[in-house]
Amino acid sequence: MVDNKQLIALLIRHEGRRNKPYLCPSGKLTIGIGHNLDDNGLSNTIIDLILTEDIGNAVRDLCSVFPGFYGFGDARKCALISMMFMGLPAFRTFKRMIKAILVADWNTAAAEALNSTWASQVKGRATEISYMLRTNTFKEVSS
Repeated sequence: MVDNKQLIALLIRHEGRRNKPYLCPSGKLTIGIGHNLDDNGLSNTIIDLILTEDIGNAVRDLCSVFPGFYGFGDARKCALISMMFMGLPAFRTFKRMIKAILVADWNTAAAEALNSTWASQVKGRATEISYMLRTNTFKEVSS
């Protein structure tokens, strides 16, 4: 067996450590420490780890926008977490929706979620999120 610490140090020295995808010298899309996305993709374990971290980041960001976030119903929290995947700067552009949520005007918040370029881009997703904001229930989705 090899010394894992020495191996990792060698790989970091040779491959570098990148938080964002880049093209390696052979033109392959790569991330992390030489992880070739073109040929190897991501395992379900890694995808789940990224998702868990992304959800945690979304909740943190939502708590910074809505001090009472944890008091919202589950469907509303899930809807807002889904929206927050656009990133905090983009989410903050929903000023009228945010203002409505801060005063618990969920009907206006739902309407404002649909009154956006984002809604025209994500279509059915926006409709479902609007429904969840308005009703605090999960929309039945046929499988």
